[in-house]
Parts: sequence; C-alpha cells; structure tokens
Amino acid sequence: MQRLCKSLVTRAPSVTKAVVGAQASSFHSSASLSLKLQPEANVEGKRIKYFQIYRWDPDQSSRPTMATYPINLSECGPMVLDALLKIKNEQDSTLTFRRSCREGICGSCAMNIDGSNTLACLARIDTSSSKTKIYPLPHMYVVKDLVPDMTNFYAQYKTIEPWLQKEGNEGKIKDDNGNFKENYMSKKDRDVLDGMYECILCACCSTSCPSYWWNSEKYLGPAVLMQAYRWICDSRDQNTKKRMEMLDDTYKLYRCHTIMNCTKTCPKSLNPGLAIARLKRKLVTG
Repeated sequence: MQRLCKSLVTRAPSVTKAVVGAQASSFHSSASLSLKLQPEANVEGKRIKYFQIYRWDPDQSSRPTMATYPINLSECGPMVLDALLKIKNEQDSTLTFRRSCREGICGSCAMNIDGSNTLACLARIDTSSSKTKIYPLPHMYVVKDLVPDMTNFYAQYKTIEPWLQKEGNEGKIKDDNGNFKENYMSKKDRDVLDGMYECILCACCSTSCPSYWWNSEKYLGPAVLMQAYRWICDSRDQNTKKRMEMLDDTYKLYRCHTIMNCTKTCPKSLNPGLAIARLKRKLVTG
C-alpha cells in the first residue's frame, strides 16, 4: 500500500516555507530537542547541520515520520546529495532515495528540499541555517521514503508519442554512394528546439503545479506539455496535425492557468510556462 505525500509547494517562497514547516509539525518527529544546532557544536573544526528527512516504509504499519540526522559539513561534500549519501553510508542504511548521474542529467534525485522542488545533486547545502528539511516530490504517491511513484507521470509522457514520426526518405541526406542517411535539419530549425530538448523529465515542474496536483489524472502537466511542443516544433516530424489534435482538450492542456511555478522551480532553468503558452497559441492560429 502506498501513501500520498502531502507536502506542498506554493506560489510564494515565504508562503512555501511556512506551509511546509506547518506540515512537518503534523508528523511524529524522531528528532529530540537536543539535536538542534547549538553554537558550541561548531568547535574543533566541526560544522554540524541537521537534516530532517521524510521517512515512510510500506512494510511497516506506522505513519510517516521526520527523522533527524546530524552531519559534520567539514567532512561532507557541498551538495544535498552528498549529505544523503553520507547519511546512508554512515548512519542509516535503510534511508531510500533515487540517484544516478550526480551531474543533473538523469533527473533521478528530484525531491523537495526546504520547500522547493529541485535535484539533490544540484542543490547546494545551505550553510546559513541550522537545518534542512527534505521531502519526496509533493502530491505523488510514495513508494518508500524519498522515492515517489512516477508511473502516472511516465504513462502521460507515453501518450504524446515522444519519438520522430516520419515516413519515406523525403528530406533525408544521402552519402557518397547514394544511400539515405539521417534526416536533414537546418541550423535555424534546430535552434527552435533549444530550451525544450534539455528537459530531463525529473518532474520537478509538474509536481510544483497546483493544476497538476488537483488534476494529475487528466492534465498532462508542464513537463509532458513542453515535450509535446518540442515534437510539434521539430521540422523533421510529419505528424504535427495529429499531435495538436490530441492535445486540443479541456483537461490535457487548458488546465494550465499560467501560475508559473514550473518555470520558477526547474533545476535546468528551462521555461515550461512559455512553451505551454506558445503551444496554446499554435493551437489557435494553426
């Protein structure tokens, strides 16, 4: 049985931290008062910071908890992922989270850190505060601890058929022997895809969107819609009309209300909000 993570990401940064902080107080915390950072902790080269991490095990009958782990920053790398790995290796091997490339390319380590959706491998540890709160991506079912269930997200991605759809050899380049090779694309046409093809499908943007929170079964969300527009803009693709007809739906596209949380939180500095706006305009103008 899976449990839905209820941590929220709201529109304003100040409100975000307040909401997440209030939500944390509703969990049974395993942190003792003595674990709060004290000035005397920073002695003998030690810089202690406390990480409060969402924990839930489907094999246990207990409710979710917030576990607190002290980390000496003098012996830890600069990123949140470094701290998570240090906790798993040295303090609690049962802590569960996804990670792979640690270079901001795979999107595996997406999570909510101090109220913002981001990648743990790209998020620097905030040394100005005494604690950091870490949750799984909000409003998704949790598999275990910081691991969200991405089944619905990937199923929605599949519906846009994210591959080149082209028949015949029209527009293909020939080699010296007259054999057809790759599809030709001008530099100008290729530049159109900049800002969209870089998406790593980490779901940070979609899970920060209130419209996606309330309509995740029908609304495709910022990440999927931006990728849909990426294929519509691809000059090599021949199924533009079919793709646009599939998206011309009250829920699939038009649940977007331009809140722009998606653009604000994207760890790759992309602009899904702009892509969705251009997609809407294209559907109207053709």
